Amino acid sequence: MKSNLNVFLKGIMDVSPLMIPVVPFGLIFGVLAIDIGFSPLETMGMSLIIFGGASQIVLLQLFSGGASSLVIISSVGAVNSRHLLYGAVVSEHLSDLKLIWKIIISYFLIDQAFAISNEYLKKNKQSNKYFHLVGGGATCWVIWQSTTFLGIVLGEAIPDKLGLSFAVPLTFLALLVNDFRKLINVVVIIISGLVATIGFNYIPFKAYVIVSALIGLFTAMILTKVIKK
Repeated sequence: MKSNLNVFLKGIMDVSPLMIPVVPFGLIFGVLAIDIGFSPLETMGMSLIIFGGASQIVLLQLFSGGASSLVIISSVGAVNSRHLLYGAVVSEHLSDLKLIWKIIISYFLIDQAFAISNEYLKKNKQSNKYFHLVGGGATCWVIWQSTTFLGIVLGEAIPDKLGLSFAVPLTFLALLVNDFRKLINVVVIIISGLVATIGFNYIPFKAYVIVSALIGLFTAMILTKVIKK
């Protein structure tokens, strides 16, 4: 059986390619947060506590657009609700762990770490396989906190000179590549994207994120039932 360190390092190696678009993503967040009016301490605190790139970007967008606190909290919660699904999927592999380890792993269970560790957990039977998830998540944590700090330091010069706005969709596009192989996934992605794009200007209270997510889930449910029949 591989040692804890070997499994941990395997997680780092497997997740590393997915960190390339995360670097400009983190830089953008740091820059935008300072530009909007958050202090450096508040910006770093957000990354340390929330540790969710998409939800943090959504928070900034809604805050800068004048959305109410209720809409901001609801939208961030809706975006982060996917982590409940991640937890449900990996829970069967972590049932024998102590509570402290479950808490640590839940903190590191983000998109990239889940994407690479879910397959590893299913294919391997050794008792210490969860160290793969810890390694992948810890790598994401270090990259995200480091790039947030650099974004704070470098400030407004980054978006003007490097045009890093492409990194936000690129990060999640890398995670969705496999989903494009199934027609039902493509349909749901397109419908959700269209609703969010159109709703940006027409849905009140800046609630387009919540509405597009709910419509996407409803569409997936209908299509799944139709295909089964």
